[in-house]
Order: sequence, then C-alpha cells, then structure tokens
Amino acid sequence: MKFESFGENLRCVVVGSSGGIGAALIEQLVASDQVARIHALSRSGRSHPSPKVANLTFDFTDEDSLVAAAQALQEVAPFDLILVATGLLQGEGISPEKNLRALSHEGFAKSFEINTIGPAMTAKYFVPLLRRDEKAVFAALSARVGSISDNRLGGWYAYRASKAALNMVLKTLAIEIGRRFKNQIIVGLHPGTVDTGLSKPFQGNVPEGKLFTPEFSAEKLLNVIDGVSEDDSGNLFDWAGKQVDF
Repeated sequence: MKFESFGENLRCVVVGSSGGIGAALIEQLVASDQVARIHALSRSGRSHPSPKVANLTFDFTDEDSLVAAAQALQEVAPFDLILVATGLLQGEGISPEKNLRALSHEGFAKSFEINTIGPAMTAKYFVPLLRRDEKAVFAALSARVGSISDNRLGGWYAYRASKAALNMVLKTLAIEIGRRFKNQIIVGLHPGTVDTGLSKPFQGNVPEGKLFTPEFSAEKLLNVIDGVSEDDSGNLFDWAGKQVDF
C-alpha cells in the first residue's frame, strides 16, 4: 500500500481490529513501509505478531474504557489516521427486519449502540488525538443502505436507521472540525458486501463479482482515504471512491 497524500512514519489507530475488515486493514497497514505504528483496539485485545502493532483491549460501549484508551493513546499522539471498523447487522440476539412486525426495542437499541453511538463516542475522545499540521483522517465504516435517497427495497429498519444516523454524526462532526482544522478530514466509508460473518446469511442475493474479500475491501478503502481532501469531509464514499448520496 502506497499513500500518495500522506508522508512517512504514519501513526494509525484501528478500532474493531479483531476480525473481518478491521483485521484486513491492520494487515494492509502493516505491509506499508510508510506506516510506523498501528494501535489495534478491540474487545478481545487479540495480539498481532508484527512489532508495528500495539494491541489494546477496548470497548466503545463503555465510556470508562473510552477514556482509558484515549489517555493511553494521548501518550503517543498525534495520529495520521483513525479508523472505526465496527458494525452490527445481525447476531447478539438480533437480525435485520423484513417488515414492520419484526421491529423490536432490543434490535433498535443494539443497532444504535454499535453502529451510531459507539463511533460517535469514539470520535469524541479520539478526534482530538489527530495531528493538526498535515492531512489527518477520521473514518468510520458506514453502509450504502444507510442512504435515505437510495432506499428502494425497504426492510432492515434498525440497521438502515443506525447507519443513516452515523452518516449525520460524521457530517456534523466534519462541520465542527472544519471550522478550526481544515486538514482534518472526516469521512464515512461503504466497504461493499464483504465476505464476513456480518454478511454471511445474505450472500445468496449478492450479484456475481460483488462479494469482496476483506483484503480487497480493505485495500480499496485505504485507497479512498488516500484520495480524499478537505473538500470531501463529511461525505460518504464507497469502496471505489464514489460519493454516496445521503
């Protein structure tokens, strides 16, 4: 991975690094000669063999954990790139709703906790750790199905709503940050349909050639991050670099 818009000795943070796209992002960053240090945060705290990687146990649904992680990272800040690679579509007792009858309080609460509140609270504590003198990016995984204008199929109420809310959080954050630090860029990323546990039950409906490996998606997303500028802050981009309308 070659970053054209960043310098050398990059310091990165990946939240949600224990599997899927998060783990693939770690591997891509490890392989880059420009990256000096990667802080991998996850609930499992799973270790990585590379000396570039520092592992930290972290739970963004617990504000005390957020505060502790931010304090630890403050010692090695500032960072060039902070990536929130988390998301919940199904599991933990919930599944995407096919119709109105399937809605549940638990499903909405869990979806918003993981897909909206967690990334928002991570931004609260981690965005202040971004560098201010050169390009720096805070990015979070969102989804095309969170686009209101693109919703033509319905269903998946809680997931759609939580990702739409995340998009609004990122847009609002970009406006606030942009008033003070023009080089700090806030973006949402749509990774495509990736062959992970999140998409496994729904892969039968994916068109041929549109089911990506985590490695492919991670490489594409890092290319998108490399290509964004301050004019792109607050927007959502897919894996190919195309802006997704809200």
